[in-house]
Amino acid sequence: MTVGLNLNDKKAVVEEVSAKVATAQTIVVAEYRGIQVSHLTQLRAKARSQGVYLRVLKNTLARRSVEGTQFAGLADSMTGPLIYSISDDAVAAAKVLSDFAKTNDKLVLKAGNYAGKNLDVAGVNALASIPSREVLIAMLMGVMQAPVSGFARGLAALAAKKESEGAAA
Repeated sequence: MTVGLNLNDKKAVVEEVSAKVATAQTIVVAEYRGIQVSHLTQLRAKARSQGVYLRVLKNTLARRSVEGTQFAGLADSMTGPLIYSISDDAVAAAKVLSDFAKTNDKLVLKAGNYAGKNLDVAGVNALASIPSREVLIAMLMGVMQAPVSGFARGLAALAAKKESEGAAA
């Protein structure tokens, strides 16, 4: 026999999730029907390491949590046994679920919402394919360093050429 949540428990869940939603940039939902507990545990560990709030929620409570927020449009997709991935980072919530879905066919991406824009499965996968903020910063720094390091190599080559000309003369 399972015991349902009492009213105070439901209010607490809605408050907790609403607090996460208030600071979130992205929410992604996926069906998790038939996933082994050990796989869910791995998924939760991966989500934690990426700073993603991952939770199985009653859909009615999730709908209440997004009511009146930029994610309200996602309420229509909240049917069936869902796991909710919520992140302050624009890409992390999508990446965690999308990467896991690639290796586990029991996790089926359903929908997402990024900054108030509803996403279909293709949209969630596209969002998940964007490199993380740290990778993008590293790429930008590489682009910014390229002219300086090229100039330094050019100066070194010029100095070496002058040296070899001076030794030959």
